[in-house]
Amino acid sequence: MSKRSKYIGLLSDTHSYLDPSILRHFKDCDEIWHAGDIGKLSLCDELEAFKPLRAVYGNIDDASIRQVYPLDLRFDCAGMRVWITHIGGYPGRYSKRVREIMLDDPPDLFICGHSHILKVMPDKKHNLIHINPGACGNHGFHKVRTIIRFKITEGKLHDMDVVELGRRGH
Repeated sequence: MSKRSKYIGLLSDTHSYLDPSILRHFKDCDEIWHAGDIGKLSLCDELEAFKPLRAVYGNIDDASIRQVYPLDLRFDCAGMRVWITHIGGYPGRYSKRVREIMLDDPPDLFICGHSHILKVMPDKKHNLIHINPGACGNHGFHKVRTIIRFKITEGKLHDMDVVELGRRGH
């Protein structure tokens, strides 16, 4: 894919568990994005050895992860302004910190994790797309582990699909 087009593999809330099938699902992706609650630094080492990785730390992540990965990651990808953070909420129910930042500088694509609830929805007020990929680890209350793949081309999201990895703990 060209610089104006990227294929992204998105995951969150691994909580130290990287399902081996994730690498197969992300084999054609240009980059992997992790929306926090990584669990252990070696998990990111494994992802980085496979594909370029962008990640943020989550509330369960220790100092070793927080020294390497930021709370917020803002960047441009194929013409789309992206913001990734772990605890963000969702349209109409953003966390106070996110809501304040959103007023001054909304992105085109807002990604967060934390809730373990898969959500893809527009935010008409801020003219953006919100994505939470759900959780792909074995820790938490979610029943099915999920990841998302999508393409960004010239500032537009397309070809998005949700991959179900199976039930938590299996």
